[in-house]
Amino acid sequence: MSDVADRPLLLLVFPTFAVGGAQSRFCTIANHFGTAWRHAIIALDGDTACRERLRPGLIVDYLTSRTSKGDTLGNIPRYARLLRDLRPDVLVTHNWGSIEWAMANNLVGLRHVHIEDGFGPEERARQLPRRVWTRRLALRRATVVLPSRTLQDIALRIWRLDARRVRYVPNGVDLARFAAPVDAAPHEGPPVVGTVAALRPEKNIGRLLRAFAAARTGSGARLVIVGDGPERPGLEALARSLGVQDSVRFAGHLPAPDEAYRGFDVFAMSSDTEQMPLSLLEAMAAGLPVAATGVGDIAALLAEPNRRFVTPLEDEALSGALGELLADAALRRELGRANRARAEAEFDQPRMFCAYEELFIGNAAPGRG
Repeated sequence: MSDVADRPLLLLVFPTFAVGGAQSRFCTIANHFGTAWRHAIIALDGDTACRERLRPGLIVDYLTSRTSKGDTLGNIPRYARLLRDLRPDVLVTHNWGSIEWAMANNLVGLRHVHIEDGFGPEERARQLPRRVWTRRLALRRATVVLPSRTLQDIALRIWRLDARRVRYVPNGVDLARFAAPVDAAPHEGPPVVGTVAALRPEKNIGRLLRAFAAARTGSGARLVIVGDGPERPGLEALARSLGVQDSVRFAGHLPAPDEAYRGFDVFAMSSDTEQMPLSLLEAMAAGLPVAATGVGDIAALLAEPNRRFVTPLEDEALSGALGELLADAALRRELGRANRARAEAEFDQPRMFCAYEELFIGNAAPGRG
């Protein structure tokens, strides 16, 4: 292996490096390739909590850059100066929150990969015209990576990006890590509904609480919510007001949630906006049936028999799906096996690793460290 300074440098700009899907995916990729690459990470909000998922020994620097919210005309030249000083081999930007870095790179001309994983609540129902035009201009020279067919269609049809620069790269999951042990005993006691999500408004965990409260009648089911965030106090209060506080456990943030999935009988998603959520793939790899709201690519990701449990964004519809799954253990096992087979066929990690190696390094890809 060459000297450290000769290894390709990736500058990764995240709106936040808190624990989340895009951040966790990067950590998985970085861990796989080890010291073959150098990484410089900028978290625009200063939160670098996801560093806990990077294995020791990687070549990673955490940089700071002065950012003034709303000062696009001031930020762009500052970012351009940093890009010229650092001269990374690849600039990797993530989502709308890093769009000013994409704009700055149009002044510098570095190799640029932009990854768009989805939208916040403000773009759940429609694309905002100002953002459409900004993306169309700022990303015209970038390679734009999208993990969902829904996003790919938006990039081509609405943003009108050059199809030669748009890449669909589905997320991958560690199938071995999430597989149930061969000798695992069936769960005893009432069934457990589980979810893994940041407790933010767009995840709409309140919908899940209301749906669970209606669906659990007579089943004795329990609900486990893995994740943390600003919504937690309000959600705990909602559980009390629904009278299900003794049946709901807020497990908080777990650095390695794979064990949590093994304690679930049903996986639930109640989001208002998603595209290709990693937690859904993890649940499929864990062999779980799924009840979920029908946003983004969720229905297309699941095995065909499970798709009838993808519902409109309504408490009653989600409650109905949960109730049917809670009432039928044989159906849960059948759907879980189908989802596991679907994950094995379509969402293995090696395929994702190969795609990102080509995107970041191309034909000059080094060996793994």
